[in-house]
Amino acid sequence: MRFPLQFVKSIKTKRLLSIIILIFIVLVLLLAYFFLEEKMNNGVIILFLLGISIAQIFILQYFFRNQLKNELKISNLNLRIKELRTSLDEVNKLADHKSIYLENMSYEIRTPLSTILGMLNILKQTNLDADQKAQVEIAEYSSRHLLQLVDMVTSNADLEREDDIELNLLAIDLNSDLSKLFKIFEYQAWEKGLQFEYKFLVDDKRKYFLLGDSMRIQQIMINLINNAIKFTNTGKISIIVDQTVSIDDEQIVSFYIKDTGIGLRADEIKKVFYDPKLYNSRILKDYRGGGLGLSISHKLVKLMGGELKLESKENEGSTFYFTLQFKKTLNVETEVENEKPILSEKFSVLVAEDNRMNQKVIKFLLEQQGADCTFAKNGLEAVELYKILDFDMIFMDIYMPDMDGYQATKAIKETAKYSELKTPIIAVSASAFDVDIVNAKLAGIDDFLAKPIEVTKLKELLITYSN
Repeated sequence: MRFPLQFVKSIKTKRLLSIIILIFIVLVLLLAYFFLEEKMNNGVIILFLLGISIAQIFILQYFFRNQLKNELKISNLNLRIKELRTSLDEVNKLADHKSIYLENMSYEIRTPLSTILGMLNILKQTNLDADQKAQVEIAEYSSRHLLQLVDMVTSNADLEREDDIELNLLAIDLNSDLSKLFKIFEYQAWEKGLQFEYKFLVDDKRKYFLLGDSMRIQQIMINLINNAIKFTNTGKISIIVDQTVSIDDEQIVSFYIKDTGIGLRADEIKKVFYDPKLYNSRILKDYRGGGLGLSISHKLVKLMGGELKLESKENEGSTFYFTLQFKKTLNVETEVENEKPILSEKFSVLVAEDNRMNQKVIKFLLEQQGADCTFAKNGLEAVELYKILDFDMIFMDIYMPDMDGYQATKAIKETAKYSELKTPIIAVSASAFDVDIVNAKLAGIDDFLAKPIEVTKLKELLITYSN
């Protein structure tokens, strides 16, 4: 708004100058009239004319000086604009140069890697003993890991430049695609002395493919798992792909990547997906770079209708997780007998959960057991709903905006209704860190349920607290 304000100010200045000049003209005419009619002493008239002349000189000097200042400002602004345009051109040239460099680097690395993988494949066909086969397999997975890193860097660079990203939806087999990917990281973690485990939670009775973009899903997992290994010195990397929730022709899949690494402070968690300068010099030095691809992964998850979330404790570890909803395809699903709900009477549950996809998951699991669900999107809303409605049980997500699960639990327990009903409150979290469980107990929470939610554990809690 600076230029319009300057323009308005310039108009006002010119108008004021015109009014002053008009006043001086009127005064001169008036003095001429007094001189001709001899109504005023000539000496006085001369003094007035002298005063008017001096005043005009000062006023004109003032306005001309301001005019020069404005012209100087405009000149400086034009010069600054020119400099910014030059800088922008240089940045664009640098970006183009970076893009060309990455493409060339990708080509230069891929070419010998393809040869190496081809030769290793030929070597596998020869008569090798057990040790030699193991050595060839390690060399092959290491080569594929290097190829994977090249793909990750180039893909992330492409996504940074693109505004409109299109998904390539095809029939995919998540278990098959991701198992091959996880196997590569298993060797990478093994080389660093870390435990690495992954599991697929799936209903074996259901047979169908999903409609999704396997390449983008793998790109997200590559970014997240690579960071988990990078920032973990001791302990374990755990990956869970939960495919147990199916609603009609939709399949809800939750992905969890857990590590026992350096973790993040509470103030860092809020900006980890958006601030590329988050990591301090210690991390940059000790871990050879900051969190690679987190903003890209956040962007891709959002594009596919989900939300990438993070729970972390400094020096204990981090858990990245997200939930996506897929269409089932190639409908060869076999008939599955409906399990009998464990809750025979009406059972009302308040669920405090800010993520819509997670709401769908827990809604399905609870309704499958005969519960009636009401949702609150944050702690404040959960407290208000508890005050006006009656619930038999509360599932409280620990990490929510506005008011977290600990604060909401404290507020609920301070109500007169809770003093009378003692409604059981169950903490829900993607990361069951020791400190979370301790804090839950200190907050007066009755029990703890870790994500991904195990149906057996959920049933145990419903049975325990519904009697």
